Amino acid sequence: MEPFKKLEGVAAPLPMINVDTDMIIPKQFLKTIKRTGLGSALFHEMRTREDGSENPDFVLNKPAYKGAQILVAGANFGCGSSREHAPWALLDFGIRCVISTSFADIFYNNCFKNGILPIVVSQETLDKLMDDAERGANARISVDLEAQEIRGPDGGCVKFEVDPFRKQCLLNGWDDIGLTLRKEDKISDFEAKRQREMPWA
Repeated sequence: MEPFKKLEGVAAPLPMINVDTDMIIPKQFLKTIKRTGLGSALFHEMRTREDGSENPDFVLNKPAYKGAQILVAGANFGCGSSREHAPWALLDFGIRCVISTSFADIFYNNCFKNGILPIVVSQETLDKLMDDAERGANARISVDLEAQEIRGPDGGCVKFEVDPFRKQCLLNGWDDIGLTLRKEDKISDFEAKRQREMPWA
């Protein structure tokens, strides 16, 4: 998993509440267990027209937000089914940070396990960040995980909370497999001892 330390760039505004996982990645794209290749299906029903062409009115299709890595979204983001494909699609598209006033619990946990930083802020802070994001390329936002700070284009700074263990995992790029491999020597010792003591097993 790629470490997350500091992210700076244009943030895309998505002022919608209750964006569920089916909106993030529709069910017809869940036929794969690979984490790559899902970015093209992100927000498929909003990003594309019926004929398959891009919807120029959707925020992530607008030139000012091409390549945006930060998403500023409405409350209860990631609700609905527990599909892990949702953070996979966001990450594959290039989104590394989602800022909202609230997240669905399972989606929130899945983000950390896949290298995405979900940040919970107050409604007042979200309104300001949404306003900044709507200014497009003229407004860049900086997210510093180590300092736990979001800096806006006007120099304003807000602090955010994050679980210390999850913070360390993101800073170091440790997913569940990475955490297990950190104890590879102890696992090897245990397996060797088990083989000596129970060779029949």
